[in-house]
Amino acid sequence: MRLTRTATALTVTLFTAATLTACAASGPAATRASGPSGSAAARPATSSAGPAQDAALGPRRVGSPTVAHVPARRTSAPAARSEAPTSNGTGIAAVPAAGRPVSIAHPDHVIGDGTAASCTSQAVADAVAMGGVITFSCGREPVTITMATTAKVRNTSAAVVLDGQGKVTLSGAGARRILYEDTCDPTQTWATSHCQNQATPHLTVQNMTFANGNSTGQSYDGGGGGAIFDRGGQLTVINSRFTGNRCDSSGPDLGGAAIRALSQYQNQPVYVVDSTFTGGVCSNGGALSSIGVSWTVINCIMTGNQAIGDGANPAQAGTPGGGSGGAIYNDGDTYTLTVDGSVISDNSAREGGGAIFYVSNDRTGTMQLEHSQLRGNPNAGFQTSGFPGIFFLGRGQPALTSTTDS
Repeated sequence: MRLTRTATALTVTLFTAATLTACAASGPAATRASGPSGSAAARPATSSAGPAQDAALGPRRVGSPTVAHVPARRTSAPAARSEAPTSNGTGIAAVPAAGRPVSIAHPDHVIGDGTAASCTSQAVADAVAMGGVITFSCGREPVTITMATTAKVRNTSAAVVLDGQGKVTLSGAGARRILYEDTCDPTQTWATSHCQNQATPHLTVQNMTFANGNSTGQSYDGGGGGAIFDRGGQLTVINSRFTGNRCDSSGPDLGGAAIRALSQYQNQPVYVVDSTFTGGVCSNGGALSSIGVSWTVINCIMTGNQAIGDGANPAQAGTPGGGSGGAIYNDGDTYTLTVDGSVISDNSAREGGGAIFYVSNDRTGTMQLEHSQLRGNPNAGFQTSGFPGIFFLGRGQPALTSTTDS
């Protein structure tokens, strides 16, 4: 049987014997009487002062010859966002303006000269450092760019938009993180005196694939984020694919094999739209992880991700900690998680929340799942009674609307 909740009503729907067998084989482990109370990790120290923001880069051709700066040719500014991407997940959730693609009609930088060989790791790193709208010209066929170094956003950039037009994969080759933004990292230039709460840079990745990123051993600001680490400013992910990414295998509050997010501007949510997360492995959060960050996940698929740490959070005596949130790991105080039109299936956690681990330390945070499907997300440790694959400590209970959880 499958438990279906619509608003506060609970109904039981019967399926065929074959379906029942499949659900039983992939269903979560037995619920413990109680799970651990989560606790947020200590916040990294922040500076109270920094130099004024650098002047914007002027039009010029810079760096590698395969990174071309393209002067603006428009006579009027395009709309901030273009049409919504093709639907993913259950495909029925509406996408608000904040989650729609940025126009690439007039890119600031184009990586490549029309050949695959011209699209190099250095060209990507140079373009990301310069900021602005970045596109690729790598030929007609899909291309994989193996990153020899992590591409890092400079904190003086107002916006960085990376658009692969559905043909570009950035690979960490299992050896390094792929993309990095941290407004409190002085090596990327101080931009404000309040680095933990500044509006820029706004990093948007769209129509990209991120494969085999690995942040193992990267400990600055808590580590995590095998493909993308973002602290500060704003982060938006649209129509992108994350596969085979990794971060450290143990640690009580470390996570995000694909994405780790911290300190978003004015607690505005990270929008993750029409994207797919598969094969991510980390101590916590096989796909997404954060502390004190709100998320809006729309029309996404998360499958085959794992939280493999041992000892939960706080770490049990004699253990390194971790193992929670097979797909999503959230911790902090007042923040929200909204999942709409998405499918979260066949993820697993060694400790709690085979699909989602959510802890609001002061019990003010809320979780809402709409028009989504959660199925076959086992946890070997604990979950919230009546919510398979979910561990939740927050205000009330998770709100499930037109959502199946089995």
